[in-house]
Amino acid sequence: MRAGRNLSVRFFILVSVTKVKFTCKGIMKIGNIVLDAPIALAPMAGISDLPYRVICRRFGCGLTVSEMVSAKGLLYKNEKTFAMLQIDPAERPTAIQLFGSVPDELAEAAKIVEAQGADMIDFNMGCPVPKVVNNGEGSALMKTPDLAGKILTAMVKAVTIPVTVKFRAGWDDEHRNAVEIAKVAEASGVAAVAVHGRTRDQFYMGKADWGIIRAVKNAVGIPVFGNGDIFSSEDGLRMRKETGCDGLMLARGAYGNPWLFSQLRAAMEGKELPVVTLDEKLRLILEHATALVEFKGEKVAVKEMRSHASAYIKGLPKASEYREKIHRVETLRELESLLESYREFLAKG
Repeated sequence: MRAGRNLSVRFFILVSVTKVKFTCKGIMKIGNIVLDAPIALAPMAGISDLPYRVICRRFGCGLTVSEMVSAKGLLYKNEKTFAMLQIDPAERPTAIQLFGSVPDELAEAAKIVEAQGADMIDFNMGCPVPKVVNNGEGSALMKTPDLAGKILTAMVKAVTIPVTVKFRAGWDDEHRNAVEIAKVAEASGVAAVAVHGRTRDQFYMGKADWGIIRAVKNAVGIPVFGNGDIFSSEDGLRMRKETGCDGLMLARGAYGNPWLFSQLRAAMEGKELPVVTLDEKLRLILEHATALVEFKGEKVAVKEMRSHASAYIKGLPKASEYREKIHRVETLRELESLLESYREFLAKG
C-alpha cells in the first residue's frame, strides 16, 4: 500500500473524459455538509476504495462512502485498517464507514476517523455476511435497537462531524423494524439515514421494498437516502417519486457503471442523458486500472481490477468470453493488450 498517496493530480491527467460541470437541482445538506447532488455511492467491500470513489465523484456522485472499516482494527492500530482511512481531495465530501458493536470502541474509532480528516462518519447496520453478523455487528444490530441507540449516541457525542447510519428493512420478513431503527437513530443525534429495502435474510436477492423507505421517510425529520434496485436514471427518479426520499444511494447499479451518476443528475435536471461510448468505456477501464496500480501496487491492483473490468464490459458483445480472459491477466500491460484486442474485435462488428 502506498500510504498517503494523493491521487488527484495523477489521476485527473489519466482520465481523458470531458469533465462535466454539474448544476444539479435538489442540493442536499447533512449536518453542516452540503452535497452538490442528492446522490451517494454506497459503501461496498472490495469496490468503493479510494480510486473508484474518485471516479464516481468525477462523474457526479454527491457523496462518497468508504468500504466498511473495523473499529477494533483502528483501536489495535492495524496498518491495513488505517490505510482505508485515506481520502483524496478530489472525492470530497467523503464518509468513512465504521462497523463494530461496542459503544466505547466505536466512539474512540470515530475520534480517530475525524482526526484523519473525514467529512462524515457512517455506521454499518446493513452488512449481511455471516462473519459480520455472527459477531453481533452489521445488520445483526437491528435485532438490538437499544444497543444500536447506545452506539450511535456514543459516536455522535464523540465527534463534531456528522454521523450517519445505513441499515436494512429489517432482519427478516417477521422483523421489519427499519422505522424503529430510524427513530432511534434520529433520537441519538444522527444526521441522516440510508435504508436498503431488503432484509438481512434476502441478502441481495429478490426485490427491494421501497415501501419501507417511504415509511422511514414519513417517520423521521432527518434526511433519508433510499437504496436498492437503482440500475438506471429511470429507477432513481421513480424511487424519489414513490418514496419521497431525500437522496439516492447507488450500490450494485454503479459497479462498473459510474456514468449512472451523471445520467441521474441529468435526469433530475430534465436534461438529455449523456451517452457512454464504447471507446470511453474501454478507456476508463485502463485509467481505473492505472490509478489502482498507483495506489495499491501492480500485483494487488491487477487482481482486484479483474472484477472491476468484468463489471465494466457487462452487456457488451462477447463479454463472457473476454471476462474469462480478463480473469487470467497478471499485469497492467496484459490488461492493456487485452482491452486493445477487444476494441479491435468490436470494431470489426
